[in-house]
Formats: sequence, C-alpha cells, structure tokens
Amino acid sequence: MNQRDLILRYMHEFGSITDSDARDDIGCTLLAARINEITASGVKIIKTMERGKNRFGKPTHYARYRLG
Repeated sequence: MNQRDLILRYMHEFGSITDSDARDDIGCTLLAARINEITASGVKIIKTMERGKNRFGKPTHYARYRLG
C-alpha cells in the first residue's frame, strides 16, 4: 500500500488528516505533495487552515485536509 492509499484510508477512518498526523501515524513527511497527487487523480479534498500552539507554546497555523 502506498502513501496515497494510506492517507485516503486515514481520512476515511478519522475524518481528516494534518501534517503531524501523517508524520506520526503513517510516516509520511510530504503530506501536501501526496494531497496534490490525490487531487490530480480526481479525488476532491477540502483544505482548512487551523490555529494552534507548537511544542514551545507559540502560536502557529497548520492545514487540515478532509475528503470533499
């Protein structure tokens, strides 16, 4: 199973995926590139930007991807 398949399965199972989810749970370090490949194959993906704090407590933002 390739990373694109793992990402799609993860989104089906958990509803969405972030960069840290992809890195920690499926070992994918280039989530945005895999999302681009998935959308190029015709799958609709919705990207939303969220705010949070990093491990040092500083404000940050990140993308969350959901199936459309």
